[in-house]
Amino acid sequence: MRPDYDPLDDPPWAMQLVVRAEKADPPGHGAVCEAAATAVVRLLTDPRAAEPDGEWRQAVHEWESRRIRKVMRRARGVRWPEAQALPGVTVEHAGAQVRAFPPGPVADVPPQLARLQVAGLDLADAEEPAPPPGPPYAALALNPGVTMTTGKAAAQSGHAAQMLLRQGRRKDVAAWLEGGVRVHLTRDVPWARCVKEATVAVRDGGFTEVPPGTMTAVAWIVR
Repeated sequence: MRPDYDPLDDPPWAMQLVVRAEKADPPGHGAVCEAAATAVVRLLTDPRAAEPDGEWRQAVHEWESRRIRKVMRRARGVRWPEAQALPGVTVEHAGAQVRAFPPGPVADVPPQLARLQVAGLDLADAEEPAPPPGPPYAALALNPGVTMTTGKAAAQSGHAAQMLLRQGRRKDVAAWLEGGVRVHLTRDVPWARCVKEATVAVRDGGFTEVPPGTMTAVAWIVR
């Protein structure tokens, strides 16, 4: 038996995320991270996931009872409309398009998603990142001391946003949701200060790219 075996995580489940990454006009790294974070929260607060009789509610509950995993995939050309045809929630933000799908077993991913590439999504950032929006918004910071591809960083951003939704102060979260679930990737604040300010911190499970327990991202709500 594996030393990290967890019976509550057998079989493992994950939320699939797909970013549209056309060769001719790829989105920016930061925009993808922000869009992924927003897409995760919008799916989790969608009536299909949040209402007692919602068709995604049981799947979300089952997934959140296990190790929280997200798989970031990329689509281009005809693969993007194929992914769009599956049930999910799409966010368009600052030139990035990300679609989140209801979670399910990693061994039972729809073929339209299973054929999409997972590894190697690494995009350049905008030369001049956009300033933060007006409050309320979720401030998100990625650990500058940890090297992550765009796919990994976007998944960590989604983790941080999910934790903020579930663990943040009710009044702050309510204001954030009512304000449109805006997310801003903070780049000009020292990491130590971000950690001190943060409401939630993501420590990676170590499945890809970084050692287990690595603090990859933090987040808090600005009002």
